[in-house]
Amino acid sequence: MISSTKNDQVKMVVELRKKAKARNEAGLFVAEGLRMVSELPPDRAWRLYVSESFLKNRENAGLLERFSRYEIVTDQVFSAMSDTQTPQGILALAKQYEYVLSDLLSAPGPAHLMILENLQDPGNLGTILRAGEGAGITGVIMSRDTVDIYNPKVVRSTMGSAFRVPFLYTDDLPGTVRELKAGGIRLFAAHLEGRNNYEEEDYTGNTGFLIGNEGNGLTEELSAAADAWVKIPMAGKVESLNAAVAASILMFETARQRRSGRSMK
Repeated sequence: MISSTKNDQVKMVVELRKKAKARNEAGLFVAEGLRMVSELPPDRAWRLYVSESFLKNRENAGLLERFSRYEIVTDQVFSAMSDTQTPQGILALAKQYEYVLSDLLSAPGPAHLMILENLQDPGNLGTILRAGEGAGITGVIMSRDTVDIYNPKVVRSTMGSAFRVPFLYTDDLPGTVRELKAGGIRLFAAHLEGRNNYEEEDYTGNTGFLIGNEGNGLTEELSAAADAWVKIPMAGKVESLNAAVAASILMFETARQRRSGRSMK
């Protein structure tokens, strides 16, 4: 049993929880809580930690049976390792996923991609992945300056979708966008100056949506790369929507059109 916060394993967990650089160098990330660990495929678990209290609860035995081994830590030590105010007593160090662009384009049927430029809010990214899985997206492409998908707040807010939705970061987002266009993917930018309302476009073919930074929107370069700008009409005095909300509207409109086989033109 680990009973000291000075233990090297405890220090490693805290480092991975706090620093993206440490996560990337180790190829690991922290998945904490009952929901996240239960969603994690056992072969992705590098090491599992449980608190004394968690172990004493017989209801947790079934979850632990999925894993070959685990480390026990005192409740006090687990609190130091945890990223939450009310720890549930279980966390895993998990192996990061690695994808290439072809992984995002290999799903059956037309592509349905979310392309994110410099998103900074962990909750926004997590929501886009979670809603995206529900809407049937085939992948997420992000600029390198987008928030780390393995940030614990992002991982938690995906509710497991980060383990199932393919994604990648690119150092050259405009170049990747050009590659997508050359491959026959039609790109739409969510933009206040969009010519058509979002529901007037056809998303039944290979489609990608460009979503910009929460405060500044898309850069001019990426906006210019879109095949069409679309707008979400607003009532009242609202000018724009949260990035994750706007993305969700577009993703689920795409899902609706594909279910019906046509748009609402």
